[in-house]
Amino acid sequence: MILGTQILEPSIMPLKTKRWNDPVDADDGHRLLVTRYRPRGLTKSDETWNAWDKDLAPSIELHAAAYGKGDRLTLNWDIYRQRYLKEMLAQKPKIQALADRIKAGETITLLCSAQCTREERCHRSLLRMLIERQMVER
Repeated sequence: MILGTQILEPSIMPLKTKRWNDPVDADDGHRLLVTRYRPRGLTKSDETWNAWDKDLAPSIELHAAAYGKGDRLTLNWDIYRQRYLKEMLAQKPKIQALADRIKAGETITLLCSAQCTREERCHRSLLRMLIERQMVER
């Protein structure tokens, strides 16, 4: 993976992304749910994550603007991306903390909604990019 002028090898980048309902793998490490809302109808005993941080998810306003009614994407990806990245400026300490944990050797898997099937059009891919940038910058 190339960020700026540095190349980061995947073997030293223990940062993964999945949907919360994807099978748990032994090498997932700390599974962090990064959705605005907790999955409906799921009991605590059926949770597949170790922690949930809704502050790393799109805001209530951005989520509503993006998905509206019926979970249909209603915002252009470029606008959604821009707004999410702007929101994450306020979460820089949390993003840095995740980057530091990964640099220390911990594996972290970012988890998103079961309905989010296109990782490249999901905020988890943007969050991953932000974490990776912090790992390079520090």
